[in-house]
Amino acid sequence: MNVVLIPAYQPDEKLNRLIDNLQEVGLHEIVVINDGSSSACLPFFEKAIVQGCQIVTHEQNKGKGAAIKTGIQWVLKNLPSCSGVVTCDADGQHLAEDILHVSKMLDQENESLIIGSRDFSQKNVPAKSRFGNRFSSFYFKVSTGVTCKDTQTGLRGFGPSLFSMALEVQQDRYDYEMTFLTNAAKEGIAFVSVPIQTVYLDHNASSHFRPLLDSYRIYKEPLKFAISSLLSAATDLTIFTIMTHLLEGHIVKLVFLATLVARIASGILNFTLNRVWSFQNYSSLLKQFRRYALLYVVQFGLSVAFVSLLAFLPTSLTVVKILVDGILFVGSYFIQKH
Repeated sequence: MNVVLIPAYQPDEKLNRLIDNLQEVGLHEIVVINDGSSSACLPFFEKAIVQGCQIVTHEQNKGKGAAIKTGIQWVLKNLPSCSGVVTCDADGQHLAEDILHVSKMLDQENESLIIGSRDFSQKNVPAKSRFGNRFSSFYFKVSTGVTCKDTQTGLRGFGPSLFSMALEVQQDRYDYEMTFLTNAAKEGIAFVSVPIQTVYLDHNASSHFRPLLDSYRIYKEPLKFAISSLLSAATDLTIFTIMTHLLEGHIVKLVFLATLVARIASGILNFTLNRVWSFQNYSSLLKQFRRYALLYVVQFGLSVAFVSLLAFLPTSLTVVKILVDGILFVGSYFIQKH
């Protein structure tokens, strides 16, 4: 027996329509989490009770992730013998037939994470959603090495073996789902993709996703790293430009000396910012510094080599350095992250 968890914030009649459809396809164990919705939405929750659902209420809005965790805690307390949970959205984006397909796959692959995967190549998909998912899937692939074609889907199924992992995720809002997915990938949990229909009602107007704030929450680590790197790059380029304008000598020696001084100053700044702000990793300072120093030496050598090799280009050395270090930046992020 799988339990369907439906986090609901400011729902409308689509919630009750979904419940009817779920019961029609044979899914009767349904828990709806009222995540601090206004009193105007109470009739929809009251009707859900009449329909036979369990309602768990947050007095204040805590976020989708917090609602999912509350639902899992309720299941553990009241339905300890359940074989798993299937999470879905309350706004009609997930069809009952697809939820049933995910539930059936969970019965077969109870130790895996079941992903309801949409087809973003369809014409009805809003451009921002298509771009957002492609970027998210690419970022997930290079971060974890695991392929997931739909990292943003709210339709997922998982068994009791993953309940502890789901409850240990610290994030409570839209960043919860990406973090849970990332943690599962890192733990070697198998992902099983189930194709589902791609539904966008009124161009996803009912979604409570806030593009700027929630995107920052999801991608705050690489964004912080990028800001840290930009500040360090500004320091690096300023020192490099001043030295290459003031000093004279053979091009390789000049680039080497200017890069060395600039990298020492910017490297200290970058290491400090990434340690205490970007990744907030306060483990052994000496151990971290040794690893960072090795990365620094390698990057330093690559930067000197490629800037010197490309010095023939009809532009300033500063522009060449920006291009070279921009490429090195991507590799540096993933090395430091891990």
